Amino acid sequence: MQQKDIAVLAARYADEKKAENVKLLDLNGLSSLCDYIVLATVTSKPHLEAVEDEISTQLKKIGVYKLNRDGGDSMIWRVSDYGSFLVHIMTQEARDFYALDKIFSFATELNYKKPKAAKKTAAKKAPAKKTAVKKSAAKKPAVKKPAAKKNAVKKSPAKTTAKKPTVKKTAAKKSVKKVSK
Repeated sequence: MQQKDIAVLAARYADEKKAENVKLLDLNGLSSLCDYIVLATVTSKPHLEAVEDEISTQLKKIGVYKLNRDGGDSMIWRVSDYGSFLVHIMTQEARDFYALDKIFSFATELNYKKPKAAKKTAAKKAPAKKTAVKKSAAKKPAVKKPAAKKNAVKKSPAKTTAKKPTVKKTAAKKSVKKVSK
């Protein structure tokens, strides 16, 4: 697997964990630091830890390990060094303050999302979903018809509700008797 493909996976894992504004920047040949940088914004320290753990765990499964990690227990920014690429996970405040997007503005942003072939598969599934919607739409009127029958049944309980006040009057008489004693 090429390093670019691994960096793409890291960006996808961050995105799957609901990281915001995920970017994959191509620095290949432009920087001696690394070839790719993944930038991801998180909303809290637990979110930061979850995104970092997800990337690390998933990459370990394919035999890719961190060479270094910086940020320790930082609540706002962590950097994981995978050799040919870096993963920066930070809060919005840290991202605004350190402005890595501006620092690396000379880099080319790569698309890390799944290929268009996967979208075509989803498009093929869409008609099946529409068919399912049509079937459920046909079922809805059938559900409404029994509901109409229940309304007719509800009319007869309305007569029983007329009887309830007489029961209440009886209960009221008993309470009156207790008061008079």
